[in-house]
Amino acid sequence: MLSNNAPLTNVQLELLKLYSTNLSENDLKELKDQLAQFYAKKSIDLANKAWNEKGLTNEDMDKWLNEDGQ
Repeated sequence: MLSNNAPLTNVQLELLKLYSTNLSENDLKELKDQLAQFYAKKSIDLANKAWNEKGLTNEDMDKWLNEDGQ
């Protein structure tokens, strides 16, 4: 077994506090869904920021999608 002496992050500490409670299966599913939505939104926001910074358009995406199909 590997030993990891790194301190826990703030997220890990909060999750440990949260997981010390006994959630119902429905609440656990809802929590997992909320976490997934949180990270999905962050990913989409970062992609949109990069898209806008590069000045890309829908036409650029259409072109890329059709490059291999020609």
